[in-house]
Amino acid sequence: MELILQTPRLVLRPLAPDDLSLAIELWTDKEVVKYICDPQTEAEVEREMIDSTKRAGNGSIGIWSVRDRATNEGYGSAFLLPLAIERDDTDWGLVDEAIPVEYEVEVGYVLKKRAWGKGIATEAASRLLSFVFECTGLEEIVAVIDRENTRSARVLDKIGLKETGDRLAYATQCRGFRISRGEWMKNASS
Repeated sequence: MELILQTPRLVLRPLAPDDLSLAIELWTDKEVVKYICDPQTEAEVEREMIDSTKRAGNGSIGIWSVRDRATNEGYGSAFLLPLAIERDDTDWGLVDEAIPVEYEVEVGYVLKKRAWGKGIATEAASRLLSFVFECTGLEEIVAVIDRENTRSARVLDKIGLKETGDRLAYATQCRGFRISRGEWMKNASS
């Protein structure tokens, strides 16, 4: 399974230890993580890179580094991960060789401020949906966002996810979104 994914402007490649400086730039910036978590220290980000580079489902579950295709500038990351429900973070124990089918898989993204408002989140997340529904056996993808995160709500709408109402995720109430393989195929063919 090819895990290096491309779009007209971007290349998404599995997150690797050499992406540490990009991860630090993202996760220590209070504006970038405003709707996700509290800012982390550089040491915390460095410790979490071990988990962040894990892959499951023959590589189809994990985090991708989002980079400019022409310059290789790192914009952020995009992911397909098991959705945390009653925990406040991803259960990294599930990101192993296989992921049980009963777990919901979430699409998401985190971009540095320089990449905001340029369609990069939409392009990266859309490419991950294409990957999921063309190359894996997953039948649906979910997403959750903070109730006040209107920008991400627009991105999810643009890529075809429909709002499902409030739901429990990351041990708190979030806005939920979902798309099935059939819905994605219908959107892709129109």
